[in-house]
Amino acid sequence: MLTTHRLISAPLIAALALLTTPLPLAAKRAAIEAEHGMVVSVHELASQAGVEILQKGGNAVDAAVATGLALTVVYPFAGNIGGGGFMMIHLAGATPGTGRDIAIDYRETAPASATRDMYVGQDGKLRQGAGSSTVGWQASGVPGSVAGFALAMQKYGSGKVTWAQVVEPARRLAAEGHIVSQATAASFHTFAKLLAPFADSQKIYLKQGTFWKAGEHWVQADLGATMARLQKNGPREFYEGETAQKIAAAMSAHGGNITLADLKNYQAVERTPLRGKYRGYEIVLMPPPSSGSIAILQMLGMIEPFDVAAMGSNSAAKYHLFAEVMKRAFRDRAEYLGDPAFIQVPVSQLLDPAYIKGRMADFSPNRATPATAIQPGLGKFMARPMAESTETTHFSIVDAAGNAVSNTYTLNGAYGSGVTIPGTGILMNNEMDDFTAQVGTANMFGLIQGEANAIVPGKRPLSSMTPTFVFKNGALVLVTGSPGGPTIINTVFQIITNVIDFNMAVAQAVDAPRIHQQWMPDVISFEHQGLSADTAVALKAKGQTIKERASYEGGYQGDGESIAIDPKTGLRYGAADPRKADSKAIGY
Repeated sequence: MLTTHRLISAPLIAALALLTTPLPLAAKRAAIEAEHGMVVSVHELASQAGVEILQKGGNAVDAAVATGLALTVVYPFAGNIGGGGFMMIHLAGATPGTGRDIAIDYRETAPASATRDMYVGQDGKLRQGAGSSTVGWQASGVPGSVAGFALAMQKYGSGKVTWAQVVEPARRLAAEGHIVSQATAASFHTFAKLLAPFADSQKIYLKQGTFWKAGEHWVQADLGATMARLQKNGPREFYEGETAQKIAAAMSAHGGNITLADLKNYQAVERTPLRGKYRGYEIVLMPPPSSGSIAILQMLGMIEPFDVAAMGSNSAAKYHLFAEVMKRAFRDRAEYLGDPAFIQVPVSQLLDPAYIKGRMADFSPNRATPATAIQPGLGKFMARPMAESTETTHFSIVDAAGNAVSNTYTLNGAYGSGVTIPGTGILMNNEMDDFTAQVGTANMFGLIQGEANAIVPGKRPLSSMTPTFVFKNGALVLVTGSPGGPTIINTVFQIITNVIDFNMAVAQAVDAPRIHQQWMPDVISFEHQGLSADTAVALKAKGQTIKERASYEGGYQGDGESIAIDPKTGLRYGAADPRKADSKAIGY
């Protein structure tokens, strides 16, 4: 599909094969091929919803709205209308290089009543459990998903399908029901402790404590009615109609923070994507408040002087280099990034080629640089921000005309705050934990937090969500992204380098083992069976600390639902990530 012009000698290839035996996630498999449109998401029924809209004449944006709404029903782990996210849109031009790229920011915002220390108890410590930034009625930011979908479709949809038509698959799946998958049934058990204290969550997801079983027919009547209201009355119904009234009333009754005014005043924002170059490819990414774009462009810039392909895709040399650039990029990320509406993000300085080169001045191919020795490259600019969730979901879409959507959205934690708004079937986010709940305290994902990401009414929390496009000679060749909190950045980075540096087909690039380093803690995490024993020994000899990922979700990292487009044939190749049991690429 994509080619690289670097040549490696046969003896070197043989030596690398002996020293760095790859441990792939799955046997080599082919991507799903299609001539016209392709939808790749974490659930087959959601992918089908998107294809249904494409076949009715809708474009990639229309299909993205249908897919996102359907995931609300079939993948409540992260699919949502009670959360928010980022959508990247590519509108194809008549010839390569003449298209447009648009970024839609529909991240949640802090309610008007939010305060900087709202989650700090009288003892000066962060509150835990109900009333915290992670669980219960006070954990939610103002949801943005419906507003983001509406903005995208209004401005960039095809005009050939209606809002009611794109809502219909989700309404149907909720009101008429669908079959519970094995993965979904297992997920309910895993998160029962979070969901059980809230009556509607207990009823809908836990079947009053008896639990849904794989193969059962699951109807979500309240959510179906909510979708029907959205279908009939339009997207503002969520923010100003009966649904908004139900959300505000429930919040008021249970000590929550979101009001009718908060809902009415919410606005999705259109932004200008960030662009960068890597080995002749153009990388187009979501700008701040996504932190991933700057970090990925920095990391690509740091590794470009190195012959990465010659190192071998699973070698200690490559993993050492990647861990060191990750460490430096995450150090800058921790210091300088936040909501650009509230802080001045030094984008041009962080992406200046001379600055990026300087970040590698102390790099050694033989020895790890301790995280404590890595300082922010522009000096002390902000205090260290960040909080992050890993339970997010990503989907990619390309239509027959070459338009594309890369969308990542989230409830923050799995099943969000655990709260379902009574009478609506809407599961709410716990996005307030993505702010700095207490300066200088690590959040539940181990990320240090500080003033740049402090809670302010109306502010959007910083995120690693990084929906991404890759172009070659002006032609779109890759649509990708991932969930995974801070690991999103490194997952997307590695998929890109797998394609460009190692000439991997998209399914191979998605399946390949992944590592993660986020500066603090100073550890390389790797996937189950993701490193050969000798590679692990070699990394330790360089001073790297390594740790296998936890068994949660099988010990794997991310979920890179991706599409490649062959620039010669125009064929679309959909690669559903096998790390998720229900993921599916569907084309036509």
